[in-house]
Amino acid sequence: MKKAIKTEIIRVNSKRPDYGIIEKASKLICSGEIVAFPTETVYGLGANALDSSSVTKIYKIKGRPSDNPLIVHVADMDTLKKLVMEIPPGAKGIINKFWPGPITLVLKKSEIVPHITTGGLSTIAVRMPRNNVVLALIKMSGLPIAAPSANISGRPSPTKAKHVKDDLNGKIKLILDGGSTEIGIESTVIDMTQDTPVILRPGGISKELIEDEIGKVHFHNSLLGSDLSKNKINKSPGMKYRHYSPNAQVILVEGPTNTAKNKIIELTQRLKRENKKVCIMTTSKSLKINAVKIQYMGKTFDTIARNLFANLREADDNNIDIILVQGIQYKKTGFAIMNRLRKAANTSIRV
Repeated sequence: MKKAIKTEIIRVNSKRPDYGIIEKASKLICSGEIVAFPTETVYGLGANALDSSSVTKIYKIKGRPSDNPLIVHVADMDTLKKLVMEIPPGAKGIINKFWPGPITLVLKKSEIVPHITTGGLSTIAVRMPRNNVVLALIKMSGLPIAAPSANISGRPSPTKAKHVKDDLNGKIKLILDGGSTEIGIESTVIDMTQDTPVILRPGGISKELIEDEIGKVHFHNSLLGSDLSKNKINKSPGMKYRHYSPNAQVILVEGPTNTAKNKIIELTQRLKRENKKVCIMTTSKSLKINAVKIQYMGKTFDTIARNLFANLREADDNNIDIILVQGIQYKKTGFAIMNRLRKAANTSIRV
């Protein structure tokens, strides 16, 4: 039987990371180990992106399918240029406006990038994060760092070090605890190898903001439908496989606010008669039901996004059987939030 690894958790100041702490994490990365760290989106599970054996550990630790590509994180343009064949004009526009930040570019990869890092593809997904801890780690390591979310594959992404510990304690050597993440959902991923750029995963930067900068972009067809299983394209994390699922069953209720609230009340009453432990995630402060846990998601898209995965995980901490979630508008960051909720949901109801 393989001996469990002792996982150390070290608190680190996200604004001014301690040199000694970053050096310790850097040495682990350079020696082929895996380290979890905060970014502005969610916590990442990082390894040397150019070392196949290190990247293989990420897939094994997460239980992640090997054809699900990883995002490579860089801290400077010189590293980016080594990883890709070219940087198209539209990509330069995005970089100038949004980097460092929550947007990932899919570009044609160079020969130095192992195929396992890109899920066997000829393209690479790469971004420059907006978090001083991971930027310092990349710079001190002198390496691009491949890093998916630091969770068991399929679970809600981690936005706190506690979430990482819940999933990966005993599987990795170090978790850098930088507190709660700023944004709470993963980066936008956009394919820049097409004549018209294509958003493969909505995220922290909306389609509207991108179009304001570089002109017309499209959503990938898989984002406009409901059946994830039909998607055979996998240029980005989150395209092909179910994600973000808590242990509890998730029922997503979409429709006009009052109609959705009434449906949630109806479902709650039925589920309580079945002795189910129910939690409601809602944007409506007026929705109150006796003996039912209510999680107020927030009023703005930014707040809802920041709390989304933490709310799903909290329901599991409370041994909830069923989570009823009130849908929100499909606009700006709301599109990304609904993308995550639809993938987390066992059932979607439109009223």
